[in-house]
Amino acid sequence: MSSTSKVLLIGASGTIGQAVLVNLSARHEVITVGRTSGTHRADFSQSGSVAALFKAVGKVDAIVSTAGNLHFGPLAEMTPAQFNLGLQDKLLGQVQLALLGQHYLNDGGSITLTSGIVGIEPIRNGANATAVNAAIDGFVAAAAIELPRGLRINAVSPTILTESVGSYGPFFPGFETVPAVRAALAYQRSVEGGQTARVYRVH
Repeated sequence: MSSTSKVLLIGASGTIGQAVLVNLSARHEVITVGRTSGTHRADFSQSGSVAALFKAVGKVDAIVSTAGNLHFGPLAEMTPAQFNLGLQDKLLGQVQLALLGQHYLNDGGSITLTSGIVGIEPIRNGANATAVNAAIDGFVAAAAIELPRGLRINAVSPTILTESVGSYGPFFPGFETVPAVRAALAYQRSVEGGQTARVYRVH
């Protein structure tokens, strides 16, 4: 990618998103997107929000998502509505981003989605997170073999961030943490590298 490449970053205000913004903005034009902040606003859970985003932004060279909500809680108490939160937000939100976004990517462009370590390392209270993250990894593998025009798609699967231990540490007993700046390197590899169908595991 050239130094003038245009990158659309969804979830730019989050912990990972901020680190990815610092990394990529050193070399690219980064358009930030968030639910309540950023150059543009978009909410995965709102019908038409992603479509409106792409109409406003136009053509880009890379799409990066570090956004998506999940439900954490005991399986015995979990309701279908709670489980559906992760399906509608982190899973279908990112899938929608890829399905619509492919038509706004310049030739050779890339899509980078975010899954997570619990897709392959389940934890208590994490049934929703495991299902969603595993599905994202599966979607990336399948989508990669159909994308035209040299388009690429990858996922980044981080473990718990060092910065997030205060909020999520109790859910991840015995897990090593990684700083957000290290996770951001995987997004750089996805955007600036040449590989597709990869899940970059930052564990």
